[in-house]
Amino acid sequence: MKTIMRNASLLVMATGLISLAPAQAQKQTPPEGGPAKAFSVPANETYTLGNGMKVTLVPYGIIPKVTVSAAIDAGSINEASDHVGVSGLTADLMKEGTQSLSSEQLADATAKMGSTLDVAATADQTIAQLDVLSEFGPQAVKLLAEVLQHPRLPESELDRLKNDALRQIAVRSSRPQTIAQIRFRKILYGDHPYGTVLPTEADIKKIALQDVKSYFDGNFGAQRTHLYVAGKFDVSALKKAVAESFNSWGKGAPRVEKPATTKAQRILDVTDRPGAPQSTLIVGLPVPPPTSPDAIPLGVTNALLGGSFNSRITANIREQKGYTYSPRSEISRRYHDAYWAESADVTTQYTGASLKEIFGEIDRLKSEAPPAAELRGIQNYISGLFIIQNSSRGALISQLQYVDFQGLGENYLKTYVAKVNSVTPGDVQKMTGQYIKPDEMTIVVVGDKSKITDQLTPFQKGN
Repeated sequence: MKTIMRNASLLVMATGLISLAPAQAQKQTPPEGGPAKAFSVPANETYTLGNGMKVTLVPYGIIPKVTVSAAIDAGSINEASDHVGVSGLTADLMKEGTQSLSSEQLADATAKMGSTLDVAATADQTIAQLDVLSEFGPQAVKLLAEVLQHPRLPESELDRLKNDALRQIAVRSSRPQTIAQIRFRKILYGDHPYGTVLPTEADIKKIALQDVKSYFDGNFGAQRTHLYVAGKFDVSALKKAVAESFNSWGKGAPRVEKPATTKAQRILDVTDRPGAPQSTLIVGLPVPPPTSPDAIPLGVTNALLGGSFNSRITANIREQKGYTYSPRSEISRRYHDAYWAESADVTTQYTGASLKEIFGEIDRLKSEAPPAAELRGIQNYISGLFIIQNSSRGALISQLQYVDFQGLGENYLKTYVAKVNSVTPGDVQKMTGQYIKPDEMTIVVVGDKSKITDQLTPFQKGN
């Protein structure tokens, strides 16, 4: 009897599943999204201290937390050619105490505020930041001021941090993506600091404490620093803390600009990885800087072409052909500098075919404007993502730092969404033809030469 009942139950379940199948198979078209909303920059105040340091205060949100962030115009671009890697080591050492606080005391002080100290060097800047409970906002300003003006830079920690850097370099430099990036940037920028992705093992080993101190003394100062405070805080208390903590800081040396000179050129660069099951590709070329009026239309073009999951290149070589799992294009930016690049890890046997499809999609967009509906989907994606990305204290500060550093003007964030949505299909076609030119692209491939050389023949210069 139990067996009969069980079989009957299974039959009912199966019948139910069969009856549900047609309904599940019917896909419903989601409702069309509403118009993109403009991004509203919170009311803020920017002023300059007598020593040249800029301060931006942004009362924002209701969560009782505040982010205090300092952007100093000192990064790897300021490294001498014989001291590559010193900016990163300096940033690491700055977290190891101040003249009045040991490493342990500094860590304890930040922990009591509900935070940890973050100091990191990029190509153009060093960012030092604390995200604390609102009641500790003034103390966070004072602590960050001490880190920036009076770091301990202890020699006792230098070897440990150098060893950490060496391990990171060893891991990263073994990855084909890093190898390809190193080759691509070197071809694009040559001996300019932007052309260096990673210091070498020899670079790190020869850095002495005096090199760190010289770098710090030569690049850190008030006139190269912009302090940002965003969140829920007492404005008058923060201003008082800023004045007491930073007014006496010396101006320091002014920022030295080192503009990069790049040239679009068709070069095929291949690095051999015998037995590699995949080829890592980077193809790209210089494009207008962030200050160009074409920067936003070009960004929309990039998202449609390869810079989003719904992009054409992704649909082609990932969804339709299965050559790769995660292709993506980007516009990579530094100070008044940018390049466009498509990257992908593709199955070895489809190396040449992948390049053909990438360039084919570029040529298609150059010769034919995209449908308005396709472009609208991309614009909604960019607009929505922009709003989401600016919905936290840290993200808002990052946007303000970017705008100020590039000199884009106070209206940039306010008008960004409107400008994105004003791009027309004709603009996309124009941007592609004017700037994304396959014949002028550097092609970097890391893979098994014995299996890809013949596939790459059509992409050599002159072919």
